[in-house]
Amino acid sequence: MKYLLAICLLIAFSTCNDRSNGKANQQTMDSLSLKDRASALAQKTIILDGHVDLPYRLQSLMEDVGVRTNGGDFDFVRAREGGLDAPFMSIYVPSSYQEDGGAAAYADQLIDLVKNIAANNPDKFGIAKNPEEVELLFHEGKIALPMGMENGAPLEKDITKVQYFYDRGIRYITLTHAKDNLICDSSYDTTRTWNGLSDFGRQVVQEMNKVGIMVDVSHISDEAFFQVMEISQAPAIASHSSCRQFTPGWERNMSDEMIIELAKNDGVIQINFGSTFLDQASRNSSDQIKIHQQQWEEQHPDLTAAEVENYRSQYHSQNYVYADVSKVADHIDHVVSIAGVEHVGLGSDFDGVGNTLPEGLKDVSQYPNLIEELLSRGYSEQDIAKICYQNVFRVWNKTAEVAAKLKEN
Repeated sequence: MKYLLAICLLIAFSTCNDRSNGKANQQTMDSLSLKDRASALAQKTIILDGHVDLPYRLQSLMEDVGVRTNGGDFDFVRAREGGLDAPFMSIYVPSSYQEDGGAAAYADQLIDLVKNIAANNPDKFGIAKNPEEVELLFHEGKIALPMGMENGAPLEKDITKVQYFYDRGIRYITLTHAKDNLICDSSYDTTRTWNGLSDFGRQVVQEMNKVGIMVDVSHISDEAFFQVMEISQAPAIASHSSCRQFTPGWERNMSDEMIIELAKNDGVIQINFGSTFLDQASRNSSDQIKIHQQQWEEQHPDLTAAEVENYRSQYHSQNYVYADVSKVADHIDHVVSIAGVEHVGLGSDFDGVGNTLPEGLKDVSQYPNLIEELLSRGYSEQDIAKICYQNVFRVWNKTAEVAAKLKEN
């Protein structure tokens, strides 16, 4: 009761404050420059990012993200500068664990890591398991850390693990990653083990509906996607995907037909910020760099690993074609044009896409640059709030509602 009362009081205070100061606040906002409006809006509006790979980054190099860090894309200081309030922590399990075993144990390690971030910085972070907890932490000035599992391999063909990982705090599961797994086929894998979902995968989708875990269709094959749409009783998300319109033929991004079907399901596509997701020119440059580097390494077999890595870094920086923040807005525009503003969100893949982030969105401090771009294109504050968090909140809440109804039956 005390928890519910706290939420009610916060909402009531916010509502009263908005009613008394709304006109004055809007006049102030209107008088600001576009850049200043964007910065103010980033602080005023909850920003939810569907996919941040911080846990996997910290497995390689542990850092205190409660302070500004030298490396990586995320820390508390930069997140506060950019207005980020709810980055979904990606519990990313590499495909190797499907073959070698230990997927569930590895996922548990990463979940513990995220919980320790909050426990070690209780004045800065908090674990969030539903939209209400995100809002409560937002009003407390803290960053919420909801968790999503990237790759369903930790389920290990044990359907009871869906409930287990829900209890541990997981609120979405990306059904697979780089390779076909026991659940479904991957967009990156040409094997097509199941021609979509396996029988176990169909059970997993149904169990996720019953338990209240959002189904994430990023990374899965087209066949698996359409089968999920047929089976799932709750809306789905694509936590970090972009539009295939801009990268023709690349299955990892979503086709117009898929985006429209996702919208019919009342779902949301959350745009990935990686340049290779955004622009075919970036993809072409990446492919050319890989070919050149392979040939160069074959011609220089006696170099040390450090020398090879140094050359790779320099050659990449000189030859990679970066997208910019406007390309992210282009993808948002495209989703809005074919499916509506209610079906698009943000899924940056910060700390996951490496040195491919677009100009103007190099780390979590730069969300205001995207908001400025959207304002310049005529998006209203209400539209931007939908894109930044409300659309995903809707799916998240609807998933919980579906689970509650299924449990009643």
